[in-house]
Amino acid sequence: MIQNERLFQLNNLPVKKGPVVYWMSRDQRVENNEALIYALDMARQSQQTLVVVFCVDTSYPGANIRHFSFMLLGLIEVETLLNEKHIPLVVLKGNPPQKIVDFVREMNAGHLVCDFDPLRIKQKWLYHVAKSLRIAVTEVDAHNVVPCRLASAKVEYGAYTLRPKINRLLPSFLQEYEVIEPLPKHQRIQITGESLEKLLYDPDIDHSVAEIKDVKAGTIAAYFVLQDFIEHKLDFYSTKRNDPNEDFQSGLSPYLHFGQISAAEVAIDVIRSGKNAASVAAFLEELIVRKELSDNFCLYNSDYDNIKGFPVWAQENFRKHRSDKREYLYSLKEFETANTHDELWNAAQRQMVKTAKMHGYMRMYWAKKILEWTASPEEAMRAAICLNDKYMLDGRDPNGYAGIAWSIGGVHDRAWTSRPVFGKVRYMNYNGCKRKFDVAKYIARN
Repeated sequence: MIQNERLFQLNNLPVKKGPVVYWMSRDQRVENNEALIYALDMARQSQQTLVVVFCVDTSYPGANIRHFSFMLLGLIEVETLLNEKHIPLVVLKGNPPQKIVDFVREMNAGHLVCDFDPLRIKQKWLYHVAKSLRIAVTEVDAHNVVPCRLASAKVEYGAYTLRPKINRLLPSFLQEYEVIEPLPKHQRIQITGESLEKLLYDPDIDHSVAEIKDVKAGTIAAYFVLQDFIEHKLDFYSTKRNDPNEDFQSGLSPYLHFGQISAAEVAIDVIRSGKNAASVAAFLEELIVRKELSDNFCLYNSDYDNIKGFPVWAQENFRKHRSDKREYLYSLKEFETANTHDELWNAAQRQMVKTAKMHGYMRMYWAKKILEWTASPEEAMRAAICLNDKYMLDGRDPNGYAGIAWSIGGVHDRAWTSRPVFGKVRYMNYNGCKRKFDVAKYIARN
């Protein structure tokens, strides 16, 4: 059974007689998906059938074929696994809140279950659906190890304030669930929707950015990436993860972003591995505390993608330094084409465009230099978010928004010694990178 603390009622309406519909969105997997398990439990208890529905919004801001292909290929795997359990996956295309409302009404459903998502656009969708329907709409947080709403009811100042709250609750939620048993065949509803294979070639999807062919999508691929990380990289994670020339990061971020693997399952496997204790602790800090801090930031701070979301000290800081002279100023196009004076920055940008990923340390340097080379922090935020969401497989994610806000606006950080342009926001420069790693080697590789 799923813990009640994972559940959040989006309206105060009762469950009625009729099929249970699970609107899959953020957590695109079958096993260890608490939202699916809860929906299945509700269907069995009421002796009703279960239908899983997914709505593809080809106009989703910042998304293009690079993201859609990864997502759709993962959903093809989900469809196969659900079919084995006699559960239909119905794929819709269009404006998600309206499509979901229409579908639920057409099904005469008695209960709608949906994924938790802290982003503003997703929260708007969820509340529109909950307000439009006359049945219970239940949100299930299947994305965080400790449910976001339970961990804290307010925006946290930093990891040091959220960490003890999560650690206190963690033992209750760090669990694996039993394999989902198939529903009886006679309960399955025969209903068709869009073809996932055809959607891969849909002309409404932006094809201006190349797909990433060498990164396989789906839960099975995620398991292979996880096991490779545990076997070959985890022991060295605490000492080598911050060197951009060393491949010791997990590579799991796209799979976690699309919910193709459970963060709790990853954590359990890492804990059970018996690998270097310092590395295990460092990885769990990133996987649980830092990732869930990002969800907290986006849920409780609706200005997570603009300077109004910065702490007060940073906003005052930028008012004082708004007119500071910038040695270099670049347009969005110059940033996008890696056409700056800084070859290290250019290499990071090229890596992102070509591979859809960028080393975590370089993400910080990359964003901070955009602040330094644009006319205002507002312009810096817009440019960094635009590029991150357009090219990164894990773009359009709370981790990305929080990371950019940390780099540019001091979110989850403290004030440092004041300097031009940055003010008291933490500074990074080329020479600092040279002291950390072999800059020439990184540039040559990218």
